[in-house]
Amino acid sequence: MKKVVKFGGSSLADAAQFRKVGDIIRADETRVYVVPSAPGKRFDGDVKVTDLLYRCHDLAAGGRDFSEPFAAVKERYADIVRELELSPDFMKSLEDEFQTIEEHLKQGPERDYTASRGEYLNGRILAGYLGFPFLDAAEGIFFDTAGTFDAERTNAVLSARLEEMPRAVIPGFYGSGPDGRVRTFSRGGSDVTGSIVASACHASVYENWTDVPGLLMADPHIVKDPPVIRSITYRELRELAYMGASVLHEDAVFPVKKAGIPINIRDTNQPGDPGTWIVENTARRPPFTITGITGKKDFCSIMIAKDLMHSELDFYRKVVQCFEEDGVPLEHLPSGIDTMTVVVPESKFVEREQHVLRRIARSVGPESVEVEAGLALIAVVGRGMRAQSGTAAKIFSALAEARINVRMIDQGASELNVIVGVLNEDFERAISAIYHAFVGL
Repeated sequence: MKKVVKFGGSSLADAAQFRKVGDIIRADETRVYVVPSAPGKRFDGDVKVTDLLYRCHDLAAGGRDFSEPFAAVKERYADIVRELELSPDFMKSLEDEFQTIEEHLKQGPERDYTASRGEYLNGRILAGYLGFPFLDAAEGIFFDTAGTFDAERTNAVLSARLEEMPRAVIPGFYGSGPDGRVRTFSRGGSDVTGSIVASACHASVYENWTDVPGLLMADPHIVKDPPVIRSITYRELRELAYMGASVLHEDAVFPVKKAGIPINIRDTNQPGDPGTWIVENTARRPPFTITGITGKKDFCSIMIAKDLMHSELDFYRKVVQCFEEDGVPLEHLPSGIDTMTVVVPESKFVEREQHVLRRIARSVGPESVEVEAGLALIAVVGRGMRAQSGTAAKIFSALAEARINVRMIDQGASELNVIVGVLNEDFERAISAIYHAFVGL
């Protein structure tokens, strides 16, 4: 039995957190591969190390002095090493690493390389503290020439390397391209690294340790004390993550899902709590009809009306192509017999809206086009909805009682989720109303 354990930035923000992480790893001998993030915030108002490194890069790239944020980075790591009482030789090796990074910033800064050093240095320190071998992610995780993760090459190389290393620390967030240069995932990408490592070593479990007790049913800033979701399927998680739930990077699901490896979200500060289990399928019945509720603001809807549009076989393709040609991503396409609505992110649409609208006019000759901005989308997700009649009615009754006007409705054929569109200003009230309709006060 092998476990891969990933620790987020808050779990490794200072030496006290490092000690908690060490205790967690030593408490279970099957926790053999460790994936660290860069140090996060130690307190409100603090700055994450990755943000300091991005600031270093931006200043250096502009030919400006980056000494202040760079000194802050060095101080963060020096404090951790000193308080963990690592050897003077280790501190000297860390100084050599800082010199290399500084020379890189002066000679020709690369954004991905600079940002990745937070995880790299934290990985070096954690390996030294645990007495584990260190494996540089650039030697086992690869991207192709387009900057896309190269799963086939990574799995072959990383599997072979880990076969030779019964234990190891592998820093998260980055790998390397065909030219050997460091490439990074998007922010939060250490979650993805952990999933990749779990797949490569055929782990029994991928534990993702963070600063919350698991995935919550709703945003605690909107709903007071929402319960932890104890069990959720990959498909449910994807729906929630895509629409804003942020405990786990949405791309972290794919490597472990394919390998049939469950994910266990755990709290570093409450290691005895079971957290949330993310699985392919489960016979466990959810305690409520819905598993979770989340959403995002700032969308636009473009409603296109034309009589007998359904008789034009290429009508929908032409409309979609109008958005595609201007690089505007589509979120949802609810439609009626003589209407088609396209929902898009407002930030991606507003600068190109006149180009898109002209294309629509020329391509399909609509009778009218109505544009509405300032919309929020709310996703109500749950495998329990399939076995429960009246779920949609309950959602809309809750919104009606709260005097919230529904601007859009979209439900997939899987009956796993219902998407509701409301005005931005009604977003928080809508989530609260739906939550209380299903979960209670």
